This record gives sequence, structure tokens and C-alpha cells, in this order.
Amino acid sequence: MSESTQQSSAQSLAFIRWFRALVVLGIIGWLTSTVYNNAIAPDATHPFRLGLDLAGGSHLVYEADVSKIDPAEVPELMNVLRDVIERRVNIFGVSEPIVQVEQSSFVTEAPIERLVVELPGVTDVSQAVAEIGRTPLLEFKLYDESLAQAIATRESISSLTETNASSGAIIGNVKVGGEVVDLETDLPEQPFVDTGLTGRYLETATLAFAGSQSGQLSNEPLVNVRFTAEGGELFADITRAHVGEQLGIFLDGELISAPVINEPITGGTAVISGSFTPDEARELAKNLSFGALPVPIELQSTQTVGASLGAEVLEHGIEAAVLGLSLVILFMLVWYRLPGLVAGVALISYITIMLALFQLVPVTLTAAGLAGFVLSLGMAVDANVLVFERMKEEYRAGATSREAAKVGFQRAWSAIRDGNITSLLSAIILFWFGTSMVKGFALVFGMGVVVSMFSALVITRTFLIALPEVRHSESKLTARLLGSGLVK
Repeated sequence: MSESTQQSSAQSLAFIRWFRALVVLGIIGWLTSTVYNNAIAPDATHPFRLGLDLAGGSHLVYEADVSKIDPAEVPELMNVLRDVIERRVNIFGVSEPIVQVEQSSFVTEAPIERLVVELPGVTDVSQAVAEIGRTPLLEFKLYDESLAQAIATRESISSLTETNASSGAIIGNVKVGGEVVDLETDLPEQPFVDTGLTGRYLETATLAFAGSQSGQLSNEPLVNVRFTAEGGELFADITRAHVGEQLGIFLDGELISAPVINEPITGGTAVISGSFTPDEARELAKNLSFGALPVPIELQSTQTVGASLGAEVLEHGIEAAVLGLSLVILFMLVWYRLPGLVAGVALISYITIMLALFQLVPVTLTAAGLAGFVLSLGMAVDANVLVFERMKEEYRAGATSREAAKVGFQRAWSAIRDGNITSLLSAIILFWFGTSMVKGFALVFGMGVVVSMFSALVITRTFLIALPEVRHSESKLTARLLGSGLVK
């Protein structure tokens, strides 16, 4: 190959290297501009989402009563409950609510299922509770004759005991459906038994008015409900097997209607009537449409974080991030000179990519997540340090700066890979088993590990390879600029 051909080939390669570096730099610049515009624009498409502890708001903890539910069905029902409450909260325009399911420690005999609701921006607890509203628990139960007789027996014995307290009469046990039950403790208030058909199978509910031919009072407000495919099949099976019996419709444990099943109902629809006013029927239809609860819940605790306190935490977190970034870049500049400057550019690129992911995924930033982000700033240069140390060895052995960079990345890859995999596994374990606060830290930390590998192996490598190629024995000035950080 002639000398001119070699020079032409070298120039082409140099052009490609610089073109790659400029493309990466252009993408980083565009991404930085996009992140900044989304951060300052009041109506941005992808703004930053701040958690309760940074934006202020209300933290509510509900406990679900799953004592009468098959343990195998509890996880599914809790997920349905979460979706229902999230829909209810979104209706009222609460900004970026967080609704999640938590379970008590596995060391307890009976794990307690909890629903955690965080409402950023809502600092009035009473307002926060009102946002969730009175979501009804809808149940369909069958009338049981033997249970009714047992309840009547209990009431008769109780009345006798109250009339003649000295008679020594006590409430004992009777047989109901072939089983012995305690009249005082085992019987419900109403003579109805569960069918398994609840609001979890509800699809829609609409307001309607009865006509005179329907058996209802003319223009009586009603609520038509439509079940899901699974609920429609269950409803058809119930009505088919219990023709002539009463089907009680309970709302929040109160019997509102108990019509007689005249024939099997296979259309997947039902009618709720209960002497409603039009406003009551409309409110009931809205509540059911926006989520009838599959299980009853009870508010256990509330907590409020003031907006000023959240703003203070956010301000201190940003200060810590800026200080950490400055110290890391300063250390890299002092210790590695020009390669350290390249590492600083890669670190800024890392921050830009992380902020873009926070906006686009989107990630809800909490104080714990912000701490994970600050921590990841220092870890983001780990790969650069490993590569630069390997480059030193190659540079001292006589390799050019570009050759030293290529070999340095190859030799450092195994250490970078193993170190980041162990960090990523730690983040996954924390996210899987941790509470909501720990999950925020683990998510940001895990994302930081992945993005830091990309910034080191792609961005840093692209810029280092694009730098002029020199040997330590050549131009002292150039060698000092490019290699002084590599020959200490």
C-alpha cells in the first residue's frame, strides 16, 4: 500500500472518529435542551414527577379485610383494589397519585394486606380522604331459610333472656345447613349467604328509570349494572340454580334490595332498586362505574408532608448533587488531566440521560431516590477509573494513546462487568423486597448502574478514540496534554 493511500485511509478513519464524537455530542446537546425545556415549561408533556416527600401531600394507609377470601385469590383481588382506588383518585384530578399494595412481614401468622395511597399536592388529610370517596362494596347474596330460622331462634332466646334474666336461659348451638353453629357468635345479622359475586366482576353501572310495565313504580330511579364475561357467567349460574329464591343486593354491608329470581338471567346484567332518589341513584351508578371495591377496606393511618418541607428536601438534594458532581469532576481533572476531562463530559452525559429517563419513563422522584441518584454520581466514574488505570499500563509500555485506550477498555471490561452486575443484583433485591421508600432508592440506583456502563463504554470510549494519537516519547507538549494523566 502506497504512502498516499495510507494517509488517505488514516484521514478517513480520523474523519469517522470525529464524526462519531460530534454525533454523540449533538445527541447529548439535544437531550440536554429537551430535559431543560420539559423542566421549566408549565405545560410540559414529560415533566419531572416528584414524590410525596418532595412535593408535599398526604400519605394514607388502608387495611383490607381478606379474612373471608381464599388466600389464593388475595393477590389478584388486591391488585384489582389498587386499580379501583387509582381510578377513583384520578377522577378528582389529584396530580400523579401513587397507589400500591403492601403486605405485613412474613413472620406474622396472618399477613395483613395494606393499600398505601400517596397524593402529592394534597396537604389536607380530610381532603385526601374525600378524594378517595365512599367507594361502595357491592355484594350479591342468597337468602337462606335455615339461617333465617337460626337468627329467629337467637332473637327469641335473647328476648326471653332479657325478659326473665333469672331464668338462666343461655344462647346455645343449633344446626344450620348440616353444621353446628353458635347462635351468639357465628351467625350474621342478615339471613343471606355469600355467592362469590361482588363488585370485582362489575364492568359498568348506569342510571335508568323504570317503566310501569316492568313491575317497578313508574319512573322509579334504578341502577343497571353490567358484569364482565366471568361475572356474567357466575351470575347466570347463580340465577339458574336458585330460581324462586331471593337474591339480596348489599351495598357496604347493607341490604338495599332482595328481588326473587323468577328465571335464569343470562344477559350479564342486573338491576339494583332500593327506593332511591334520582341523585342517589346517579351517585351510586357513578361510584360503581368508577370502581366497586372487591374487598372492604378501613383507613388505618394518615400522614401529611407540608409543601415547604418537601421544597426544602428537594433544594438540599439538588445542592448535594451539584456538590458531588463538582468534586468528582475536579478529582478526575486533577488526577487524569485530559482523560479526566473526557470522563467529566461522560459524567455530564450520564446525568442528562438519567434526567431524561426520569421524565420519559416516568420515574417518581422521592428523597430516597434522590439519594440514590447522588450516590450513583460517584459510582458512575468507576468504569472510567478502571479503564484509565489499564491505559496507564499500556501507555508506559510504549503504546500510543489510542492503542492504550482500546486495550484499556478490553482489559477493564471484565472488572467493569462483574462490579456492575453485583450492584445491579443488589438493586433488584432491594426493589423486590423493600418498602415503597426503599424501592425508590433501588430503582434509581439500578438505572444509574446501567446508564453508567453505557456512558463509560460508549461515550467515554468514543471521545478518547477521537483524540489525536501520540506517544509519550513524541512532542512533549502534546504528550503532556494527552498523556500526563496516564504516566504518573
